[in-house]
Amino acid sequence: MKPGRFSGAVARRGPRGKGHYHSRSGASILTRNRPEPGKWSIALRLADIADDLTRSAEARLDAARSALFEPVIRLGVTGLARAGKTVFITSLVSNLTDRGRMPGLRAEAGGRIEAVWLRPQPDMTVPRFDYETHRAALTADDPHWPGSTRSVSELRLSFRLRPGGLRGLTGARRLHLDIVDYPGEWLLDLGLMGRSYRNWAEETLARIGAMAGDAAAGAFLTAARETDPAAPLDESRAQALAAAYTEWLAEARAAGVSRLTPGRFLLPGDLAGSPVLTFAPLPRPGATPRGSLWREMERRYDAYRAEVVRPFFRDHFARIDRQVVLVDVLGALERGPQAFEDMRATLADLLTAFRPGRGGPLAALLGGRRVGRILFAATRADHLHHSQHPRLAALLAALLREAKDRADYAGAGTAAMAIASLRATTEAQANVGGQEMGAVRGRLTDGRQVVSHPGELPADPARLLGAARAGAADWPGGAFAAVDFAPARITLRPGEGLPHIGLDRAAEFLIGDRL
Repeated sequence: MKPGRFSGAVARRGPRGKGHYHSRSGASILTRNRPEPGKWSIALRLADIADDLTRSAEARLDAARSALFEPVIRLGVTGLARAGKTVFITSLVSNLTDRGRMPGLRAEAGGRIEAVWLRPQPDMTVPRFDYETHRAALTADDPHWPGSTRSVSELRLSFRLRPGGLRGLTGARRLHLDIVDYPGEWLLDLGLMGRSYRNWAEETLARIGAMAGDAAAGAFLTAARETDPAAPLDESRAQALAAAYTEWLAEARAAGVSRLTPGRFLLPGDLAGSPVLTFAPLPRPGATPRGSLWREMERRYDAYRAEVVRPFFRDHFARIDRQVVLVDVLGALERGPQAFEDMRATLADLLTAFRPGRGGPLAALLGGRRVGRILFAATRADHLHHSQHPRLAALLAALLREAKDRADYAGAGTAAMAIASLRATTEAQANVGGQEMGAVRGRLTDGRQVVSHPGELPADPARLLGAARAGAADWPGGAFAAVDFAPARITLRPGEGLPHIGLDRAAEFLIGDRL
């Protein structure tokens, strides 16, 4: 019998006796009167098919058992740059495994959580969130902020829970929490799904033109004007245009602009240098012959949507049950009314990802599935005196109100909170204009201790939103300037997670009903 005769089936003489062969599944096939070679191949194929069907049925049974007895919640964590995603996840895991600082989590207060521990994640092809390294950075003798989110990562926590009421008679049960970290910039790419290259290019060129005074914007516009989009493709020219466009994206983000696409240009990962990230917005010429630069830019833009954007929403976003969106409201306030208004518009774009709607591009990807609960969290609340925390939450809610009123969440619960994933300050008093006001004290990156009062948030958020909508150059009542504090040195007692503000309330909203 010659090797390879069986077209993918695996046959071998086994120890079960003369005249027997075995399929992958171990099924013994009697071959004392061996059929003709063609019939033998068919018999092995049938054995393999039966084996595959058995494995598939077992996998479905395992999934059903897990859903009934070990359910899984997939919690998505996202936000734009500097929103604090890495610190949020690190502190959340720390405070769920050691719950001494979680009085607002009702399952913990009621004694229903027996244990929480880290488990291997189920998705073998997704990088693991490096919790241990990030926690070590925050708790070191010279603590420092960990690196920011660059791509999708995941971590699994498992809960052993004591059910309440009559369900307590069944004993403890298990619940798995899969935390999925991904950049918020990738959510903005959803808007590309229903937009042609021509439309995207025209809108983007108009935005760059409005910032023509900036160096990178001027450099890109000059390069675009010197380019003939109808000329045959010149790869070196395409690469130069993509590089100039990426430089503008980086400069715009540093200036506080949030609505920047494509999201992967600033976070390319293993796609860096690939044709799918080598395009830029160009005006459409009168003629676009085959092989022209404009046609190739259009082709690469379409490939980006099909090969990068669509798989992310299909393979990762479509599986999320609960979502937290972190927002650096204080950073936008500090950069001024224009950056604040841009962030408001960006949040409206982000919200479209959580309301698929009928016939929309996301509906086809998600199959009508929607996120059950969405928390919008204004981070760095520890940069303000506690008396201003309700105003910070109210400001975020006002930012979101217009977009939320337009959205159809189909029963999804939403909330806006002010939190600090890691508390880096203590409260103090400061003399501001001859008046004692609530302030915070913290450590700078150079080790100096300072007292900061970044400004007073108005009781009515409409004052700030109105100024931003009107295009004001400065805030009424003066500028807002928050200090970038370094993490404080921490001494943790047994059973305590990292110090925070409001993380217990956030966890209760996101997963409390399932605990």
